[in-house]
Parts: sequence; structure tokens; C-alpha cells
Amino acid sequence: MIHLTKSLIRRWLDTLLHIHDTPERTAAAFALGVFLGFSPFLGFHTIVAIALAFVLNLNRVAVLLGVYSNLPWIIGGYYTSTTMLGAAIVHKGLPSGFRERLVALFELSISTQAFWHGLADLLKPLLAPFIIGSLIGCTLLAAIAYPLALAFVRKRRHLAIIQHRHHDQKSES
Repeated sequence: MIHLTKSLIRRWLDTLLHIHDTPERTAAAFALGVFLGFSPFLGFHTIVAIALAFVLNLNRVAVLLGVYSNLPWIIGGYYTSTTMLGAAIVHKGLPSGFRERLVALFELSISTQAFWHGLADLLKPLLAPFIIGSLIGCTLLAAIAYPLALAFVRKRRHLAIIQHRHHDQKSES
């Protein structure tokens, strides 16, 4: 009975995670995750990634690994850089008095409406540069992630086959 339960759980997990894909589909799943993880949809990455992984029947683990490659210690620098790129593309600079207005905002409590309205007002001119820049950035990163992930998955599968053969030869001896 326990064997039947383990088998059922294993089949259910295989179906849920979709881990028996080709290397190309696994690499595509990872690249999709990277695209979403670095996209302008900040805060909705995981929800969108899981939904797309199910809709496209992709490896859920690979998609989530891609999404979470946007680590907390690089997120600020990445979005600042890509927003600057977007601003250069649309020829838009920082709003006048940006630094002073930002410093003044943080003298307010973040629990007040004045803070959030002031922040939205200050950042509104940067919305288009943010979207354009991060879309360019996430597309480039996904294009880089696909061949790297493909090479990694192929190498890991090749090593697993060699290891399996070696194990079989040992057990025959």
C-alpha cells in the first residue's frame, strides 16, 4: 500500500512539475522565467510565471528558477540601469528637483497618504522609461539565458546517463 502511495505521489509531482521535458523546453522554461523575473511586472512575477507555466505546459521548477534569478541585491541596480536606458531612448530626464523632492518625501511617514501621493507624482514621468528599459533588459537577459540553460541541461543529462551506466556496470560485477 505504501509503495502504491509513493508511486502515486511521484506521478502527481512529475505531472505537476513537468520535469521530463526535452532540454530545449526546459531551457525555454528557464528563459521565460528570466524574462518575467526581470520584466517591468514587478510584484506579479511569480503569479504570471506559474500561470504561463501551466498554460504552456512548461517545467514549473525551471520557470520559477528563472523568475527568482532576479535576486534582491541586484534588483535596485538592474531597474535603475534599465530605467536610465529607457529614459535615454525616449529622451526623458529626471523631473526637476528630483533629489530634493525625494529627500523631502522621506521626511514624511510612509504610512501617510501624502507620502504615497508625492511618490507617485514624482515617479510618474519615469513610468514609460521604466517599462521600455526593463522590457529591453529582460529580453536581452532571456536571450542569454536560453543557450546557457540549454548547455547546462544537456550537460547534466549527459552526466546522469554516464553515471547511470557506471552504476549498472558496477551492479553487474
